Amino acid sequence: MTQENLNKQIIITAILLIAVVLFFQFTNWDMSLQSYFYNFEGKSWIVDRKDSILKYIFYDGFKKLFKIFSILILILVVISLFKKINIIEQYKKGLVILLLSMILVPALTVSIKGVTNMPCPNNLAEYGGRYPDVRIFDSYPKDFIQKSKIKCWPAGHASMGFSLMALFFLFKKPRNQKIALGIALVLAWMTGGYKMSIGDHFLSHTLISMILGWLIILLIVKSISFLDFKRYIVRE
Repeated sequence: MTQENLNKQIIITAILLIAVVLFFQFTNWDMSLQSYFYNFEGKSWIVDRKDSILKYIFYDGFKKLFKIFSILILILVVISLFKKINIIEQYKKGLVILLLSMILVPALTVSIKGVTNMPCPNNLAEYGGRYPDVRIFDSYPKDFIQKSKIKCWPAGHASMGFSLMALFFLFKKPRNQKIALGIALVLAWMTGGYKMSIGDHFLSHTLISMILGWLIILLIVKSISFLDFKRYIVRE
């Protein structure tokens, strides 16, 4: 990706992020879609969060695999800093981008979750909870008593999967880049879909995590490219 294309991608992604946030703020799409995941007669979600097999596949197991993969990438990056191995050297920049993305995308997403205080679907009165439908730019009613902040927006669990979109920059061939990006998106949306089906997230939560994750990754790539350019100037 050229610097010009990278700059365009950053601007387009930032605009898209703002547009999507505003779209879900002023429409009822989240509630309309989420209702398909809820059985109003039985007052339950279509997937039982107590189902240990599904929970392990889409939550606990995925987190463990993500941690193992993160450690593996960290080891490869550390090796590349102290020893030149041809095959690792070819992917060194991509590995650094991937490692930083796997750290920063979930970390920044979770940091945002800590301050937004937006309820999850299962918190809402419409789905058996006690919270009003408060969106990202809304305030809670004055007579509503809240014991503690809710950390729900954007989707934190899916952000781990979306951080893997950085695999795109590990490869040079467009075909391999597309395959890597596709795998990352499938993994992330599988976990995001699971969280929607148990009432933990709206569609917008996961969609915004995806766009935010891609923006963070692009900024990481931009930063590394800038540092590479500075080193080149110094050598000259």
